Amino acid sequence: MPQSCFICQKSPAVGNQIARRGLPKRTGGIGLKTTGISKRRFRPNLQRVHAVVEGRRCRIRVCAACLRSGRVTKAG
Repeated sequence: MPQSCFICQKSPAVGNQIARRGLPKRTGGIGLKTTGISKRRFRPNLQRVHAVVEGRRCRIRVCAACLRSGRVTKAG
């Protein structure tokens, strides 16, 4: 099953996880130093819901943003 939203096709995005050490300048330090960068994934908040799609009731995976905005007609 793909990790994407049925409505808006939101899927995992790629970013960096940055490890830092030190104290920020604004709090009296000499600044933050980067000690490592590794890849990470930002996954969408997918929920499995029973919804009405093209007049039929089926179970789909939808992101929370689509649920909150009302783009999904839940079958109840």
